[in-house]
Amino acid sequence: MKKILITIISIFSFFLLTLNTKALNGIDISEFQGDIDFNRLKEENIDIIYIRSSASFSYKDAKFERNYKYAKEAGFKIGFYHYLTARTENEARKQARFFASVIAEKQADCRLAMDFETFGSLTKEEINRISIAFLSELERITKKELVVYSDAYNTKVTFDKEIAKKYPLWVAEYGPSHPTIFTWDKWIGWQYTDKGRLKGINGYVDRDEFKEEIFLSDNTAIVKPDLKESEKKKIIYYRIKKGDNLTKIAQEYNVTVNDLIKWNNILFPDLIFPDSILKIITDYDKYTTSTNEDTYKVKWGDTLYGISRKYHVSIASIVSLNNIKNPNLIFPGETLKIRQTTNEHTFKYTIKRGDTLSYLAKAYQTSIYELQKINHITNINHIEVGTTIYIPDIYIILN
Repeated sequence: MKKILITIISIFSFFLLTLNTKALNGIDISEFQGDIDFNRLKEENIDIIYIRSSASFSYKDAKFERNYKYAKEAGFKIGFYHYLTARTENEARKQARFFASVIAEKQADCRLAMDFETFGSLTKEEINRISIAFLSELERITKKELVVYSDAYNTKVTFDKEIAKKYPLWVAEYGPSHPTIFTWDKWIGWQYTDKGRLKGINGYVDRDEFKEEIFLSDNTAIVKPDLKESEKKKIIYYRIKKGDNLTKIAQEYNVTVNDLIKWNNILFPDLIFPDSILKIITDYDKYTTSTNEDTYKVKWGDTLYGISRKYHVSIASIVSLNNIKNPNLIFPGETLKIRQTTNEHTFKYTIKRGDTLSYLAKAYQTSIYELQKINHITNINHIEVGTTIYIPDIYIILN
């Protein structure tokens, strides 16, 4: 009888705990949502906003500062996430330090999130080692609690129990009434759609449900990491052009010819070939983007999707720039402003049969994320034959 009574009390306590667990409405945003009107967004009963701060080794989200400033002023609870692209444990630690440097001196209310979802040819063992390296380094630097973002499939086949025991889960799964999770015993965040529609945001936005465990125990400002002097330099992979020589390249990047020879094991300094790759370690700060504004007159049959592809910009940027109320309704003869962000160090490439972003990234010494960002590619697994994309001439990582 005593055992039965204990069991009844345990079950009753569990249901009380479940009833007291508040569901929190959330979204996650990045530059792809354009300029968000956070005051209008307040009408939508959103509690938490996760903001992409950074990606890869050196990319700071173009809307990060704006999103943080206005979301904070509007009174939302805030979290930050980083899109991880590392392929080694050392690269993972560098990206963790970069993430920490971007969000330094800002105040987060929610756990810092690792978004690691594009694995290329990495094995399961490598993915888990890289994840642990990133998470451990980020935790060490920031002294903040963390969360792992993953889709339901990869919670089953990719991430192992070592990660699941130490770091809670923010899972992405669209369709079911409850997310399916493996390896982890529970979830504290659930991204349930990428087709959310809310006031203040043009186009789609990811919608989330969070539990109270998503909050940090200490939401004081994140301490600025003390980077080593060597980490303030960059490694640049430079594609040699016709007419280049080592002296010219050395002057451009503020290094010596002897440095170039040493870093690249060059046997014949007077003999370098176009399209070959040079490794350069430098404080170079000219890898900048420029913004060009153009106009386009809408023709019969045009759609924003087609125009965005033509100019390599996002639909959201066209909608925001032209104050378009209904993205599905544009009129022939209407003039649209197009704002293109281009990099001075890119060249055009036409997709051939058999090409993949993974292959192109490896062939041209860049990253899948860099190609996706420059070309506003939404689905990295689908690129059409005949499409023209931009490929960086130089690819920078932190040293």
